Amino acid sequence: MKICMVGQGAFAKKHLDGLKRIPDVEVVTIAGGSADSTAAVAQKYGIPHWTTNLAEALARTNVEAAIITSPTQVHAEQAIQVMRAGKHVHIEIPIADNLADAERILAVQKETGLIAMAGHTRRFNPSHQWIHSRIVKGELKLQHLVVQTFFFRRTNMNAEGKPRSWTDHLLWHHACHTVDLFQYQTGQTVSEVQALQGPVHPELKIAMDMSIGMKTPAGAVCTLSLSSNNEGPLGTFFRYICDNGTYIARYDELLDGNDKPIDVSKVAVSKDGIELQDREFISAIREKREPNASVAQVLPAMRTLDRLEKALR
Repeated sequence: MKICMVGQGAFAKKHLDGLKRIPDVEVVTIAGGSADSTAAVAQKYGIPHWTTNLAEALARTNVEAAIITSPTQVHAEQAIQVMRAGKHVHIEIPIADNLADAERILAVQKETGLIAMAGHTRRFNPSHQWIHSRIVKGELKLQHLVVQTFFFRRTNMNAEGKPRSWTDHLLWHHACHTVDLFQYQTGQTVSEVQALQGPVHPELKIAMDMSIGMKTPAGAVCTLSLSSNNEGPLGTFFRYICDNGTYIARYDELLDGNDKPIDVSKVAVSKDGIELQDREFISAIREKREPNASVAQVLPAMRTLDRLEKALR
């Protein structure tokens, strides 16, 4: 399986680390946004070809699929370009920063019949998989999902502390994880939404604080708070309040409501959610099937985000 990596930033490196642990997979080219940093990543990971031209990368011999980790604002155009070139595509979250572009991606996927998957890592983290498995078995029923997504990003810097060429977004990027996870875990599209946001940053032109509420037709609720103003522990923390227990997920760690650890080491072949979603993408290509977190499956989350954006207006 020969892969084209699109993007050379922090998340490209997370995927490259995960792909090294998957048998019979080779990243043969990387298409980045900056020549110097793309060349450096290619050298570090032993990738034989690099370019800043995506079309050139996709034209390389035997490339079967691409993983897009570039800035959000170009995800849709690049995903469509990849599929038009006859390659399967895995798009990091979010697949687009508006509903219309997300629908365009799905339309091209249906037209081409290629696999188009979204990087909704929470579906693959062992902690969330453990919860999902018990819900599917009828052992748990989610009543309230309480989520905190906290960062400290008052300047436009990336996860590696380097200047970004694009601006992140609390709603279309960070809330997207939780909106999709809530609908995935409940098996329902939310019927009610509400949203509030704080002042817009004068330079970044985005709201730095946000509060989101959602409810499913069956009555489960989700309370999500997001901030880029938080000085303290960073990341996303999930509290599942269920009919039969409370559970706290912190990425690949799971505890019960009394902070007692739960062993999730045997849930999957790895505890790395990025690696697990890449394994699903590659397996779906090889088995010619729809992957978990296909573009079609995550489109309801994009529709909910569109509703939340309208509520913020």
